[in-house]
Amino acid sequence: MPTVLYSGDDVQGLHDAVATELAPHELRVRGDSGSGGRLVRHWRGEVSVYELGWGVDVDVVPGELADFYSLQVPLAGAGCVTVDGRPVTTPLSIAGPGQHLAMSFPRGCVNHVLLISRRLVDEAVAVRRGEPGAAAVRFDPALEQDGEAMACWLELARAYVRAAGSGLFARSPLAQQHHEQFLVQGLLDLQPHDLVRTPAMVAAPAAVRRAVTFCAEHAHEPIAVADIARAARVSVPGLRQGFRAHLDTTPMAYLRELRLERVHQDLLTAARDGTPETVTQVALRWGFTHLGRFSQEYRRAYGRLPSQVRSQGRTGKAAG
Repeated sequence: MPTVLYSGDDVQGLHDAVATELAPHELRVRGDSGSGGRLVRHWRGEVSVYELGWGVDVDVVPGELADFYSLQVPLAGAGCVTVDGRPVTTPLSIAGPGQHLAMSFPRGCVNHVLLISRRLVDEAVAVRRGEPGAAAVRFDPALEQDGEAMACWLELARAYVRAAGSGLFARSPLAQQHHEQFLVQGLLDLQPHDLVRTPAMVAAPAAVRRAVTFCAEHAHEPIAVADIARAARVSVPGLRQGFRAHLDTTPMAYLRELRLERVHQDLLTAARDGTPETVTQVALRWGFTHLGRFSQEYRRAYGRLPSQVRSQGRTGKAAG
């Protein structure tokens, strides 16, 4: 749930809270003093989410970023962001490791700040390329909102903020890590950056077998396609092509079917043994957070609703 780290009229107090929680920075207050500064943490992880409003006209200079990417998403008002000495021409901006960031905000400006760890981006790049990159990825600082694909990605980012504040991620680490991967992989595909794309090699049957074994052994953990590719020792595109060529599916679809089977077995066990575990508890344990969609998928696979299996305890799939 959201944690209020600072709320009040003491700009120095807010400055200290931001420096401690986000990054050290220089702060200059412009004009008359204001009121209502606020820093709220919605989630802290590989993708951390904050809400920040200074309540006064300020210039903020974190300087060179070290090990994270800073994504600014305006909620109210509009500020001016400069990356490496160049003003960003869009309301949404991103700056990353090695880049110099400077920001000016009016008193009514409030932003969501998403901090994406460099480690998360580096791992995504390593899986795509088959090897780690020599330097941190540098994105074009200006995020255009006009295209439909980027608009969908931004809605995904806003959904991440809502989920982070709802307590969902605390209940389902699988959902958290999958959502983080959606954000990072989408950002790498949609936002211009300085990486050179390399062609993917189709995963050999041995690599697919390694991937299948990894899925079976780690289905209960919050793994993503990048983790499967790393275990199979191939790139993500190569893994996907290998699964299509040899299993006629995708890695995540395969993992989802495997987890659905694990849910089915757990529900049968709960029905047989008379344990108090509910369908919701079982579904969340295996990473199914959208219960309506889960019930539909389960019914397509097993011919009955999960609640029916839980209460009746019949075995096997329906005959028709």
